[in-house]
Parts: sequence; structure tokens; C-alpha cells
Amino acid sequence: MTVKTRFAPSPTGRMHVGNLRTALYAYLIAKHENGIFMLRIEDTDQERYVEGAVDIIYRTLAETGLVHDEGPDKDGGCGPYVQSERNASGIYLKYAKQLVEQGDAYYCFCDKERLAGLHRTVGGKDIAMYDKHCLSLSKEKVEANLAAGKPYVIRVNMPTEGKTSFFDEIYGEIEVENAELEDMILIKSDGYPTYNFANVIDDHLMGITHVVRGNEYLSSTPKYNYLYKCFGWEIPKYIHCPLITNEEGAKLSKRSGHSSYEDLIDQGYVKDAIVNFVALLGWSPEGDREIFSLPELVEAFDYRRINKSPSVFDMTKLSWMNGEYLKVMDEEAFFERAKPYLVQTLGENLDLKAIAKMVKTRISVFTQIPEMVDFFAALPEYDREMYIHKKSKSDLESSLTVLAEVLPVLEEMTDFTNDALFARLSAYASEKEFKVNKVMWPIRCAVSGKQTTPAGATEIMAVLGKEESCRRIRLGIEKLQG
Repeated sequence: MTVKTRFAPSPTGRMHVGNLRTALYAYLIAKHENGIFMLRIEDTDQERYVEGAVDIIYRTLAETGLVHDEGPDKDGGCGPYVQSERNASGIYLKYAKQLVEQGDAYYCFCDKERLAGLHRTVGGKDIAMYDKHCLSLSKEKVEANLAAGKPYVIRVNMPTEGKTSFFDEIYGEIEVENAELEDMILIKSDGYPTYNFANVIDDHLMGITHVVRGNEYLSSTPKYNYLYKCFGWEIPKYIHCPLITNEEGAKLSKRSGHSSYEDLIDQGYVKDAIVNFVALLGWSPEGDREIFSLPELVEAFDYRRINKSPSVFDMTKLSWMNGEYLKVMDEEAFFERAKPYLVQTLGENLDLKAIAKMVKTRISVFTQIPEMVDFFAALPEYDREMYIHKKSKSDLESSLTVLAEVLPVLEEMTDFTNDALFARLSAYASEKEFKVNKVMWPIRCAVSGKQTTPAGATEIMAVLGKEESCRRIRLGIEKLQG
């Protein structure tokens, strides 16, 4: 048997992290077994459709490397792959009518007012549940209503007694009371199938062997299985993924500001780190390894190691992981991603490539760049106490001496490159019998106005240039004298 999975998103906006994880796990399960990964667009909920959202789906899958083998743009013989197009061909209504003919479904003509008043007590809870009112309508009455153009839905006729059990690959055997299972709608009054019904029809017709989805669908699975049973179809394997929560334990929502793939890209994270991080939101590899490329994930992924318990979206861990990816990133690729932040903060008159190289191993996300390099554009206000540094044995007096003595040395230099600066200042330190750091510390404070910088004093001066470096050192002397 060829393993075949599907990613079936609804085009409702940016791709939520949970949806990205579903796509990733479905991709990994298929590719681990040399199977087929399929894309299906589920747009039957026309009220939630967002213009441009389909393009977001394609773009996100392409950027993350989750390339589908079949889909709307790659016909594998199971098309159409867009549910609205499938609905136009009458596929869903055909199967719904088959269930009606079998006695497993029925037409329901109840209006909104009647439905609003329906409640039942199940397990001590008062819940809204349809009462099978229209199941008792005669065939003649149904036909008369249809002929009169009366609005209707088609509902499945669920059993009301006994229990239904099903097996999930992650959660094991699950049993529910049939009394809790409502006669769900299969075809809505607008002629479109419900999400639940279209899923079952499409998964069967498209040969899906493993259904990957969030565990919020666990409660609906008995209804899906009942439909499979009514049609006499083989039930696929179910892999329900655990909930993703924020750091406070609540469901990760749009309000968090980092719930979608594009949110994270906007916040300076790179796609490879996002994919790696999302893979670990509910799945535990063997050993303690955490950094995986996509091909390595394909090789290592075993869905049986997916956890049952909720997975916390830990921003601290994501930032750490992102930093690891930035460290090994190609320098040119890093510069292209960093450049917009550098230009926004510094303009284009400085050596931005040199500055990018400075920050590459010091940031965890690109959005940290402006605060780290803003001193290149303008010397910030700083307190002269900053010159006191125990490790380099620098104090106000020694710092003033160093700055006053190195200023004329720097003014005379014609080669203001990093290597030349470091060699000359090291020679000065040797002449004075200072450790190099005792010379570099006050210079770095003077030219940056900060104690923490992405590079040393000579690297900073090489970018600033001779004129600006000397100007800042003069200001440092004035501050120490004052």
C-alpha cells in the first residue's frame, strides 16, 4: 500500500502555526514512506473565504519546502482538488442522496427559529442538538417540500443508543456515547457540503490512507467513521495532533501576534528554523537532538512519537533555534535578509556588509539588528561611568589617558582598516606595557557609546572611518574631562 496524506487548508488568511504543523506532519509521514503528499483546497465555507488566501497557501508551502505531489496545479488523477469545483460537479450531493436512499440520511426543512429552541440533556449537560423531527416526514411530504422550493439541509441519521469506538494512532482507543452524536448536516442550505462531509467523501475518493489533523477533531471522528460504515468504505488511519498553547497555557490565537507563519517571518525568523521548531511542537525525536534540516526530518520522523499532551509555543526556544540557523547561514543570504533592517537604521553610506558580518553570530532574530547597530548612525547619550571596567582594569583616569594619547596616533594613520588599526593600537599597548583590552575598552566606549557592541573597537572604527572615529574620541575626551 502506498501511503498517501493530504493537507486540506481553508483559504481564510495567513497560515496558522497549527495548520503549518499539520502540513509538515502530513508531508513527513508521506515522504518517510516514499508516499504521496497531496494538497486540497477546502473552500466550502464561502463566508470565511479571504481573497488572496489561496496564494498564501501556495507561497507558504513553497517557501517551507513542503512540495505537494498532487494538487490543483498538479493533477494526479483525483481532481478537481478545490472543493468548490468538486461541488459544482455534483459529487457531494450525489453521495448525500445515496445516503438518503439507503435510509442513512434525510432532508431537514426546519427553520432557524425552530432550531434555536432545541436543547437536550446529555451527560448532565444542556446542549443544542437536533431532535430528528424531519426524519419522520413521509416521502410524499419531502417531495412536496422539494417541489415547492422549500429550503432544506441533508442530515445524517446517527444512531441514538449504544456506543461508538474508534482507534487513533496517537490517542489509542476512544469510545463515545452515541447519544452525544448529533445528526450533523451533510449538505447546507446553500448547496455546499459541510466541512465534515466533504472531508470524508474526498479522502475516500482521493485514496487518503493517513488523515493528519488537530485533536479538536477527535470528537467528530465517530461521525466520520459512521459515514465510512454507511458507504462500506475502508476507514483511514487517524493521527490527531496535540493542541498548541501559548506560554500561559491558552490556545495559541491570532491575538498572540506570532500565531502564523507570516507573523514569524515578519518578526525576523527564518523559514528553516520555523519548520524545525514547528516539527518539535508535539513530536519528540529519539535522543536529545533538536536541529534538523527538512530532509533529516523526513528520515527521522516517526508519527508514533507524537505526544498526546499540549505543546507549548516557546518563543525563547524558537529564538535560540533561529540564532543557530543564522550562525551557519550563507553570508550573502544573511546580508540580503539583514539589509532592509540595516538600511532602515543606518542609510546606505556605511559598509553594510561589514556591519552585517558583525551581527551575524550575535542576533537570534533580524529584528534585533536596529538596536544593536544604531550607534553607527549617531552616537547615543551615555554616562562616563561606562568607562569603568574591572576586567580591563580601566577607570576614568586611565581611560582619559588612553584616549588622549591614541587620538594623535589615529589622526596620523593613512591605512584605517581593521588590521592596520589593531596592529597600531596593539603596538601602543605594548609600548605602555598595557594589556590590549585596557586600550580597546575606552576606545570602544568612545566610538560606540555602548558597553556591548557587535564588534571590537577597531572593527567599529574601520566602518565609521577616520574622521568620524576621531570626532567621537574627542567627544569622549571632553566627557571624561568634564
